[in-house]
Amino acid sequence: MTDTIKHHLNDAVLMAYSAGTLPEAFNLIVASHLSLCDDCRARAGSFDALGGEILDQQPEASVAADSFEATMALIESGAPDTIKVSSPENAVLPGPLRDYVGGGLDAIRWKPVGMGVKQAILPTSKDATARLLFIPAGAAMPDHGHHGTEMTLVLKGAFQDDDGYFARGDVEIADSDLHHTPVADIHEDCICLAVTDAPLRFDRLLPRIAQRFLRI
Repeated sequence: MTDTIKHHLNDAVLMAYSAGTLPEAFNLIVASHLSLCDDCRARAGSFDALGGEILDQQPEASVAADSFEATMALIESGAPDTIKVSSPENAVLPGPLRDYVGGGLDAIRWKPVGMGVKQAILPTSKDATARLLFIPAGAAMPDHGHHGTEMTLVLKGAFQDDDGYFARGDVEIADSDLHHTPVADIHEDCICLAVTDAPLRFDRLLPRIAQRFLRI
């Protein structure tokens, strides 16, 4: 898979993921991309190692008596940022995302948003929103800008915008400087995981009206 991925996570995102400072929704999309991308997974590992070395050089600090048990409980609970590379053959959803939604595509409760597009908002902490998007082949999303950061990971099919062509495993990181109109590849329906930390900025009236109901 990693040989076909052309658009990767940047170092700032990987360092924040390693440091544990990302919101839950962004942890989910980063873990999902890392499960597909050998390159980014290796870079994330190097940041983990660097962080461990920095911790080793810090003075000792007292911890709660039950800190080890609490840490093990978190690990055993299957946190969404756990990187699981393996997944069922031909599975659309990467391992971390499958664990998060409790199964494959058949476990997703899609809701129509118009023009054949469907979405499923995933429960995460309130500081960012994660949603799965189903975009019919050839369909265009409304042109929009961004008040914050939007990260989009392609899970099936592909889309094209001003930043390039994004296929399975590719991740696009958009900020307030990017204004785009993503269009799904005409050959196949597109399924993406999209994460935002602020509402999108739409130019047209109808998308702005629908925005509050669709939570975008």
